[in-house]
Amino acid sequence: MAALFAGRVLVANNSARDELDTERELARCLDNKVLLLYFAAAACPRCRAFSPLLRDFYVRLTDEFYVERASQLVLVYVSRDDTEEKQSRFLKSMPKRWLSLPFEDDFKRELAERFAVAAVPAVVVLAPDGRLIAANAVEEIRRAGPACFRNWQEAAALVDRNFLVAEDFDEVARRSLTDPVRRLKYKLGKKTRDEEEEEGGSAAR
Repeated sequence: MAALFAGRVLVANNSARDELDTERELARCLDNKVLLLYFAAAACPRCRAFSPLLRDFYVRLTDEFYVERASQLVLVYVSRDDTEEKQSRFLKSMPKRWLSLPFEDDFKRELAERFAVAAVPAVVVLAPDGRLIAANAVEEIRRAGPACFRNWQEAAALVDRNFLVAEDFDEVARRSLTDPVRRLKYKLGKKTRDEEEEEGGSAAR
């Protein structure tokens, strides 16, 4: 996923405003993770209503208090603000782990065109290999909250039973009751196929 920002600078949303501009820094922050591109503007009423929800969503999925694996999600804010001051003021109220493109970087416009973002807020969800998982997950996040990340993990082939939000535990416990049956069925099916191949080989001899 670092390839998407090759040759670009990403700014960490911390007090030092650290800049990530080397291939190694970008790879460390972006590779092997589900990437959210958040297109928004501080002056947009819809964005003002949605941003606190997205902030809480992100915190619940990246805070070790809620999950054991907090490194599978990264967010890059793609500002549609009309001044750098508005962008900076907005980011001060958002998580320190968020990244952003510098205000003056025209790559923001290119990203909007690439992912057909016509209106804000928009949350584009990308798999680690760059595949598009969701063109705009705003309504999904509103409706399902942190639970929707499980769908993104499965779509990105990142399913990890150690990465569970609190709400998932009951669901996983219920599924686990039928897991032994499924495993037994799979093993029986595999044994049958192996036996068929062996029988076929014996017939050939």
